[in-house]
Amino acid sequence: MTTDHTLIRILTVDDHLLLREGVSSLIGSQPDMRIVAEASSGREAIEQFRAHRPDVTLMDLRMAEMNGIEAMTAILGEFPEAKIVVLTTYQGDVEVLRALKAGARAYLLKGLLRKELLETIRAVQAGRKFISPELAFQLAEHATDSSLTSREIDVLRLIAGGNSNKIVADKLSVSEDTVKMHVKNILSKLNANDRTHAVTIALKRGILEL
Repeated sequence: MTTDHTLIRILTVDDHLLLREGVSSLIGSQPDMRIVAEASSGREAIEQFRAHRPDVTLMDLRMAEMNGIEAMTAILGEFPEAKIVVLTTYQGDVEVLRALKAGARAYLLKGLLRKELLETIRAVQAGRKFISPELAFQLAEHATDSSLTSREIDVLRLIAGGNSNKIVADKLSVSEDTVKMHVKNILSKLNANDRTHAVTIALKRGILEL
């Protein structure tokens, strides 16, 4: 029998009810864990955290109204010792780094929950960090890449919206030649063949969000 002080109290945050139910059933079978609260948005996550002070929070990244990074930043701003595990379907290296820099203790892909969730919760509760081997490989693969500047990301975002160089130039109040220079740099940094390929790579890596 597990005593209360060894019980890992968990908050799950996800806007998909099915995912929360799946996590609940997985955790419900464990004698050393209990779900103490659920939230379906970033704002609700902050409220539930304040109310329940869970040991470990399972946080989705992409949610309407307030995303997981914003919610995590707010929670850690108030409770620096909060232990947050990111659960997501997104495995772009830029997205992983963003979450880790925001204070996540672990980053898990939803497809690997059955395999890795329980051991990750226990590891994080014990003070360790965890990242799936697949994600570690992604990070290593791009570790030496030159990152895009904020202006290059602005240009890429407008290209992703289907805008021509001329329209991008007008929207950013720069010359068309400047836009062409940015596009050239973007293609080089992302190792992309053309503009469409650059957008595809940026979405996959989490540089741009849909």
